[in-house]
Amino acid sequence: MTFRVRTITAAEHVAFNATLPSVSFLQTPAWAQVKSEWRSESLGWFDDADELVGAGLVLHRRLPKINKTLAYLPEGPTIDWASHDLAHWLEPMTRHLKQGGAFAVRIGAPAVARRWSNATVKAAIADASISKLSDVTPDEINLATTRAHTQLRHLGWRPPTSDEGFAAGQPRWVFQLPLQDKDEDQLLKGMNQLWRRNIKKAAKSGVEVSQGNIDDLPDFHRIYRETAERDHFTPRPLEYFETMFRALLAEDPDRIRLYLAHHEGDLVAATTWVRVGQHAWYSYGASTTAKREVRGSNAVQWQMIKDARAAGATVYDLRGITDTVDADDPHVGLIQFKAGTGGEAVEYLGEWDLPLNRLLYKAFDLYMSRRG
Repeated sequence: MTFRVRTITAAEHVAFNATLPSVSFLQTPAWAQVKSEWRSESLGWFDDADELVGAGLVLHRRLPKINKTLAYLPEGPTIDWASHDLAHWLEPMTRHLKQGGAFAVRIGAPAVARRWSNATVKAAIADASISKLSDVTPDEINLATTRAHTQLRHLGWRPPTSDEGFAAGQPRWVFQLPLQDKDEDQLLKGMNQLWRRNIKKAAKSGVEVSQGNIDDLPDFHRIYRETAERDHFTPRPLEYFETMFRALLAEDPDRIRLYLAHHEGDLVAATTWVRVGQHAWYSYGASTTAKREVRGSNAVQWQMIKDARAAGATVYDLRGITDTVDADDPHVGLIQFKAGTGGEAVEYLGEWDLPLNRLLYKAFDLYMSRRG
């Protein structure tokens, strides 16, 4: 079968996404409005019967002073990644993007490569001789994704290296809590003792979790800035979150939610929740240094998990982790916190680059590395 790739409308893209169990929220046309500094384009894959069988949101970042772009498909495109012939899917896309002025293409293949169960993750953290989860035998290996990895290499794609200036993209390692065929009691029993105790303590302390709206974003942002200062990261501006809420809610009135945890009138934790079909994500979180003992963060996570299940999600995604299980690594606390939910570690095929003009590709990398 020969596929043809051409630009499609946002409405066509939304309609195609709606036919699938789920796609990444980064592959929805609404996400292009959030990333307004990038020029956007929705692509469609059409088969011999002219049926739309694949789609992808492309974000174009222009090289300064030159009318050439990096074409980026975050956690996309949405195609058959189990195909025995990925060239039939990817080559029409790269031809289209090259004709449109792309000097390189970056994809974020949304195919699961390996999984580690909660028991395996906890055992790895407890074993002083193990420093990386990738050194631990996984509980599940997806052979179709292994085949996709080999095909990408053969077709000239390569994973971006960690020292590249624009290498920071979407996480390859994430932590997910499966929800399918589990009731609330089963989910709670699957959590570790500390999580169950903290959820119970929050309830006993009188923590109340509610859903907010766009008018409550300034309150969220206030404690988000406090979290950024405490955890040493650069916060996004309030306007970014306002744009995100307006864009995603315009596409689907239940695409994104704001959760607020209060204790005796004080906001102690706040989070954002995103859902596309059967996949729900915890995207941003914030908490105050004061009143940490009332465990607002655990309470708000538990509410989001329950609501994800009630909305029909089969996966609650806590997003990125690192590969480390080394007790001396400062990042190990992240996987320990998320492992407490009873979920599993997941490795995706991840991001891959195809340089179409190697000179410009290197120049763009240098430009991005100098920016910061």
